[in-house]
Amino acid sequence: MGHQLKLAIAGAQILFVAFGAMVLVPLLTGLNPALALLGAGVGTLLFQLCTKRKVPIYLGSSFAFIAPIIYAMQEWGISSTMFGLFAAGFMYFVFAALIKWRGLGAVHRLLPPVVIGPVIMVIGLSVAVVASNMAMGKSGDQQVFNYTHSLLLSGFTFAVTVIVTVFGSKMMRLIPILIGVAAGYILALITGMVDTSAMAAAPWFAVPRFITPQINWQAALFMLPVAIAPAIEHIGGIMAISKVTGEDYVQSPGLHRTLFGDGLGVCVAGLIGGPPVTTYGEVTGAVMITKNSNPVIMTWAAIFAIFMAFFGKFNAFLSSIPLPVMGGIMLLLFGTIASLGLKTLIDAKVDLMLPRNLVIVSSVLTVGIGGMVVKIGSMAFAGVGLCALLAILLNLVLPKPVAESE
Repeated sequence: MGHQLKLAIAGAQILFVAFGAMVLVPLLTGLNPALALLGAGVGTLLFQLCTKRKVPIYLGSSFAFIAPIIYAMQEWGISSTMFGLFAAGFMYFVFAALIKWRGLGAVHRLLPPVVIGPVIMVIGLSVAVVASNMAMGKSGDQQVFNYTHSLLLSGFTFAVTVIVTVFGSKMMRLIPILIGVAAGYILALITGMVDTSAMAAAPWFAVPRFITPQINWQAALFMLPVAIAPAIEHIGGIMAISKVTGEDYVQSPGLHRTLFGDGLGVCVAGLIGGPPVTTYGEVTGAVMITKNSNPVIMTWAAIFAIFMAFFGKFNAFLSSIPLPVMGGIMLLLFGTIASLGLKTLIDAKVDLMLPRNLVIVSSVLTVGIGGMVVKIGSMAFAGVGLCALLAILLNLVLPKPVAESE
C-alpha cells in the first residue's frame, strides 16, 4: 500500500510538471481544457496498453497543432477541426508501419534534419503574432484589456518565468510555465484583471461537453501533414527517455508500438474534442531528476488528469486566466520551439552554404511564417502541413552533392 501511495504521489508530481503546457494549448486555441485533460489521461493509458506499460512517458497536448487548430477553427468550425485532428493520428500509424517495414533509417532518409529543423521553427514562429497580441492584451483585432496594464502584466509573467528558467532549482526549472502563470495570475487578481464570476457559478463536478466530429476531408488533408513534425518529435522523445533510463525502448517495445500508441491517443483526443497529444520533454526531465522511471507513475498521472477533467470549478478557474498572463508565457514558449528547430540544424551540422540546404530552409521559413495558403480545387494546404510537404519534396528533388549521396 505504501509503495502504491509513493507511486501515486510521484504520479501527481508528473501531472504537475506536465500541467502548464497541457492546458495551455486548449486555452490558446479555444478548446475546452477539461477535454485536454481527459484526452491526455485516456491517451496515456492507451499508449501504455500498446507498449505493455514499458515506457515511462506521459502524453500531453501538442504545441505543433496550435496554429493549425486556430486556422482550422476559423476556416471550418470546431466539429470539422476535430475530424481533422482525428485524421492526424493516422500519420503516426503510417510512420509506425514504415518503421516496422523498413526500419528507422527510412524515416531519417525521408526526413533528414534539413527538413525537420525549419518545419519545427515554423511551428513556433507561425504563432508568434498570436503571442505578441496576447501580451498586449489583444484577441484578434480587439483590445480586450488595457494596453499598458497588459504589457506590465505580461512583462511581469515573462520575467518570473525567465528568472525561474535561468536561476531556479532543478525541480523549479521543470515547471517554469506553472510558476509563471501562478505569479501572473496573483498579480492579475490584485490589480482586478480577473473575472471570478464564472468560477463562483461553476459546479464542483461537471461532465465536460464532448464535441462530435463532423466528417470534413479538407480539414483532414490539412491536418495530416501537420502530424509529421510531432511524429518525428515522438521518435526523439523515445530516444531521449531511453538515454535517461538506460533502456532501449526503440527495440523493446519498439518504435512502431510507441508510435502506434501515440497515434491512438491523438485519434481518441480528436474524437472527444481535445487537442492531439505528444510525448512531453518536461516529464522526461522530471524522470531524469527524480531518478524514478517506473511506468506506473505515468498511469497515476493519467488517472489524476482524468479526474481533473470532471472538476468543474477548476476548469472555470483555468478559463479565467487573463490573456496577458498567457501572452507573457507564450513569448518565451513559441520562441523556445523555434530554437529547438534551430538546434536540430546545428546539431546535425547542416551546411547552409550548400545551395540545396539554403533553398530548403529559406523557402520553408518564408512560406510557413508568411502564412501562405495553396488551394487546389476545394483543397487547402497551409501552415506547418504545407511546409512539411514543401521541405520533403525539395529534399527529394534537389540533387545531393556527390560527397553526401549514399
